[in-house]
Amino acid sequence: ASVQVLAPEPLLDHAEALFALHGLHGVTVREVARSAAVDPALVHYYFETKQRLFDDVFERRARVVNDERMSSMDDYAREAGDRITIEGCIQAFLEPIWRHSFPNDPHWNNYFRMLALVNNTPEWGGAMMTRHVDVVINRLSVLLRKCMPHAADAVLYWCYHFLSGALTLSLSRTGRIDRLSGGICS
Repeated sequence: ASVQVLAPEPLLDHAEALFALHGLHGVTVREVARSAAVDPALVHYYFETKQRLFDDVFERRARVVNDERMSSMDDYAREAGDRITIEGCIQAFLEPIWRHSFPNDPHWNNYFRMLALVNNTPEWGGAMMTRHVDVVINRLSVLLRKCMPHAADAVLYWCYHFLSGALTLSLSRTGRIDRLSGGICS
């Protein structure tokens, strides 16, 4: 049987699905190649290392959603002017994420599971979040500062920390809240 040569995008899709389930260290390049029905050499050709493959998988959707989040927050700040609110800032920050998560697109769902894994991995996740997400968080912080000019910086960062935890737990779709609530919440 001949092996079909795929462009990088399908390789990224297959890798994303595996990384979303098993994390960086639970997936081999060989497993990605098997899933994509290509020779492992092709994965190495395009990405060189498993770490670079993981980074490229994560970065492609992070770039999209972060651009949308920045635009959403900028649009909100411009439209709200002096009437800027905490709720409006948070809604502008979250809206692009909700838009991608609710159509139940398996690719975006895989990315959001990866985001939850990265956000909760002490060894290297913090550095990855810094590279790919902090610019958006910093923009949110600037907007929130306008709403709460006298709030201590520590309060703003703790608030974001709890928001981030709730967000990534929800986006990981573990089914925990479904089971815990007996189906009342989903």
